[in-house]
Amino acid sequence: MTRIRSFAAFWYDFVVGDDWRVALGVVLALGATAGLVHGGINAWWLLPVVVAALLGMSLHRVVVASRRS
Repeated sequence: MTRIRSFAAFWYDFVVGDDWRVALGVVLALGATAGLVHGGINAWWLLPVVVAALLGMSLHRVVVASRRS
């Protein structure tokens, strides 16, 4: 059981990392891209745009938090 718990903890830390919002945003963007492609729309560009926006928002949160302290 300890090995299973360690394995799950590794994957949680690997996927979620420091910011759960970025992980959730990537999962939603993957789902949206898949949905659009399934609907016949060429949506290869959506994921890079969303990831760049999520990176910007994450960096903004860190900069604001570091200025407060």
